[in-house]
Amino acid sequence: MIEHRDTSEAAEQLHFQVKSHLDLVYLTDKVNTDLLALELIDLMRLETVAEQPIPHQNHWDQADMIMITYGDCLHHPSESALTTLYNFLHEQCVGLINGVHILPFFPYSSDDGFAVSDFYAVRESAGSWQDIRQISNEFRLMSDLVINHCSGEGEWFQNFIRGEGKGRDYFFTASPEDDLSEVIRPRTSSLLREVETSRGKQHVWCTFSHDQIDLDFRNPEVLKEFVQIIRLYLDQGVNIFRLDAIAFLWKEVGTNCLNLEQTHEIVRLLRTLIEYACHTAMIITETNIPSRENLSYFGNANEAHCVYNFSLPPLLLHALITGNSFYLKQWMMSMPPAQDGTAYFNFIASHDGIGLRPVEGILQDEEVEMIIETMQEFGGHVSWRALDSGVNKPYEINIALFEALQGTVKGKDQWGEQRFLCAHRIMLALEGIPGIYIQSLLGSNNDHERVNMTGHYRSINRHHWQYDELVEQLENECSHHHRIFEAMKQLIAIRTQQPAFHPNATQFTLHLGEQIFGFWRQSIDRRQSIFCLNNISDKPAELLLSDLNLISTDEWSDLLSENRFSDHHETLILQPYQSIWLSNV
Repeated sequence: MIEHRDTSEAAEQLHFQVKSHLDLVYLTDKVNTDLLALELIDLMRLETVAEQPIPHQNHWDQADMIMITYGDCLHHPSESALTTLYNFLHEQCVGLINGVHILPFFPYSSDDGFAVSDFYAVRESAGSWQDIRQISNEFRLMSDLVINHCSGEGEWFQNFIRGEGKGRDYFFTASPEDDLSEVIRPRTSSLLREVETSRGKQHVWCTFSHDQIDLDFRNPEVLKEFVQIIRLYLDQGVNIFRLDAIAFLWKEVGTNCLNLEQTHEIVRLLRTLIEYACHTAMIITETNIPSRENLSYFGNANEAHCVYNFSLPPLLLHALITGNSFYLKQWMMSMPPAQDGTAYFNFIASHDGIGLRPVEGILQDEEVEMIIETMQEFGGHVSWRALDSGVNKPYEINIALFEALQGTVKGKDQWGEQRFLCAHRIMLALEGIPGIYIQSLLGSNNDHERVNMTGHYRSINRHHWQYDELVEQLENECSHHHRIFEAMKQLIAIRTQQPAFHPNATQFTLHLGEQIFGFWRQSIDRRQSIFCLNNISDKPAELLLSDLNLISTDEWSDLLSENRFSDHHETLILQPYQSIWLSNV
């Protein structure tokens, strides 16, 4: 039993906030939310907290750049994979990125880490907590909190089957007779898995696969377990928490079990606890869902600090393979500026595929079909999800981004590298924090051999490198890996010096026709303006500088080429996939 203790004003406020969140999650008198609040605060070691976090603070600026990577995608025969990753970061990436998202580095049974069997350990084949701390001492570290489900082979689920020990009541069950017709999920496998347990036959809920069993947050013990896990990760240097598949967290039979209000309230609760524990720590929600639903996870700047900009990858891909920016501009104009204390997390490639749900209501079906056909021609695959009607619908495209941009709807061409770099110039200039997938940073190709080995389409963009071979490629001037890596380093070095590229700096979409995708950024102090102009087609494009209404008393130059423009009535010719960052500073 937790005894009464003297508390500061901040501690009293924390208890009030946590209890308020819990009251909205557990709408039943079966849960003592006052006691549960004290237990969660104790688990986070916040009993004597002295200061309240300051709201609407931006814990980022234009220098922030996060690399997304698996902890074991780089290999060296004489060291752990995480040590090799640290060496790559230390030798190749200092000054290039200041944060790293290491995808699940825990023991697992499937899904390349996302079926976690032990949340408290580092996978032995990857390394140790010491390796994690070594990385977090030099780079801002993002870790996944795989909070919706866990491995069917882990101790918790085995205890569920036995009916004893930790985990025996951690899992969500339902009946095949329940009305589950409204449930939305991204897979075609059956939702319920039949399991023989010590209590008889049970049907456990599996949003993703039958090896990924959904947890039941109606049980407060599950919430307490994950708060304890969060405290461990903070102690190991994790500063950013990626809430994996969070939109599916709370289930109620008879609903679609997606984005339920209890899910949002748990995100608010976790933000409160994490911010009190570490004022600069952040939450990022991973919600691969239509854009409007995704934006809801900002709350009123009291939920996620960042949301993944999931619509950006498919829309930018569409623009670059069609040479038409109409849909990309239409979407961008609909995106509200992020409040202070929140930011978009921009990415155009990741360990998963290029999601298609985020463009529902934006792209027409025929446009999506055109993307799919083009990507299949370039060696890509398509993953599907099941609808209520039993019909399957495309869920994501699996392909390495370097390969995806090797051509247009007309086929492959000679502009692949420039098109690929154009995509990154656009992403790096947009409002938000950039996340760059390691395979894109290195210009990796489709890994068909790995797909054949694993049997999973997503493996196509999860190449494993021998470190010595990688270093050789990065030093070989004839290699496209060298060219891409060096070009990316130059772009990032320029980007991180520009106040107008602060993640919360002003952004306006420009109307310059469909061939030129342009937008304007202005620094928070209004001293710097940058016009970001991108020819997203395979034909030269003309642009009159007078169309930009440049301030005549300022001197304007292209940050990328260092060309200066004194004649504000000049006609610019942008070559295929050329970009200009036109700045007055």
